[in-house]
Amino acid sequence: MDNVTSVPQLQERVGRRLIFFPLPLQGHISPMLQLANILHSKGFSITILHLKLNSPNPANYPHFTFLPIDDDGSFSEINEASKTDLISLLTTLNAKCIDPFKQALVQLLADASGDPAACLISDAIFHFTNDVCKSLNLPRIVLRTGGVCSFLAFAAFPLLLQKGYLPVQDDRLEELVMELPPLRIKDLPVIKTAYPEQLYELVERMVQETKASSGLIWNSFEELEEMAIAKLQQEFEIPIFPIGPFHKHSSSASSSSSSLIAEDHSSISWLDKQEPNSVIYISFGSIAAIDEDEFLEVAWGLANSKHPFLWVVRPGLIHGAEWPEALPEGFLERMNGRGLIVKWAPQLEVLAHPSVGVFWTHNGWNSTLESVCEGVPMICTPCFTDQLVNARYVSHVWNVGLHLENGLSRGKIEMAIKMLMEEREGVKVRARALHYKEMANLCLKPGGSSYDSLNKLVNYISFF
Repeated sequence: MDNVTSVPQLQERVGRRLIFFPLPLQGHISPMLQLANILHSKGFSITILHLKLNSPNPANYPHFTFLPIDDDGSFSEINEASKTDLISLLTTLNAKCIDPFKQALVQLLADASGDPAACLISDAIFHFTNDVCKSLNLPRIVLRTGGVCSFLAFAAFPLLLQKGYLPVQDDRLEELVMELPPLRIKDLPVIKTAYPEQLYELVERMVQETKASSGLIWNSFEELEEMAIAKLQQEFEIPIFPIGPFHKHSSSASSSSSSLIAEDHSSISWLDKQEPNSVIYISFGSIAAIDEDEFLEVAWGLANSKHPFLWVVRPGLIHGAEWPEALPEGFLERMNGRGLIVKWAPQLEVLAHPSVGVFWTHNGWNSTLESVCEGVPMICTPCFTDQLVNARYVSHVWNVGLHLENGLSRGKIEMAIKMLMEEREGVKVRARALHYKEMANLCLKPGGSSYDSLNKLVNYISFF
């Protein structure tokens, strides 16, 4: 970031507009809107340019302007693709969004009634926005909503293909990837898809067009991913701004809900009745799904652990089943109030609650970072892409959790819970988790790494 440190300090309200373009998936919308809140607090006007697919609720953000892209309803159909092939969905979005996005952006830039636009802040996966912005002479800054460590793995895909690590072969899963320690082949950020070439092309375009951008924002902090950030700065000749954790910047950055699923706040009153550090919180995110057999093993593993649990079982979590008939008959009754199952929970509140002792997670970046920020140890069961990298770092670099591998069984689940909740090793894991929590708090204070990086970002944008 040395190439932006010489920018003079901003002395007054900015009076410039930032245009945000989020990817319409839960794990991408939330950090994008958190970032918009942060930059609004620094004096920028905010316009959210968005698809009607999974549209954010403007009522939750009265201080923003929302402009939906006129897609004639054509994008609502392709949402079904996400249930079967996420890569196909992302590839289709990048192809079909070009014209309607450009039309909306031209209209926005021609509107002289508001503050002049400084730049577009785009999700990194929307790689097509680089060419559109270039044609309109509008600076484009990229937000990568995952971690830096996983992005380095994505950036290495051409090398991984050349060296034979990709495509992943079942008989080589445990081999170390020498170029990306501590990752094994099984930790590489891939996903099962009928179109593997689409995955490689999507990743390559994402990385290329990120390198061609005017800057790169991260929902991370230097103390968590210091080596990865240093390596990225060597490989990318653009300004890099790790200003996370976004949700901890201020109360305003997390006060408005961006959840696409209604949150069940009964979970908080239930947690209020539990002992400190006693509850296992289980949530596998908004996209991941498991088989019914695995679901039953999770249920019995939780029951056999004898610890209270708060379990998010959203519609669509179980392949081929609707909520919640997959549960064993009479399961919750036999728990005698020790377990609570909800369709969705206010996760930031849950993880910050003193009763929560362990977070069993799919290791999406938002969930991983939120757990780190609250000092809550993790049980990791990643499903695909960057989740695989995140789980490896949680268990083998930061050492703030356990990785449940090679299938789910009630015996392994019970052992993992008891190790973290009852045994000496669990005490050590909790101590390390609390250490990272303290670093996450310090980085946002004056003189902290994210505090300084945010000031550099504000000054950098203000002089476009």
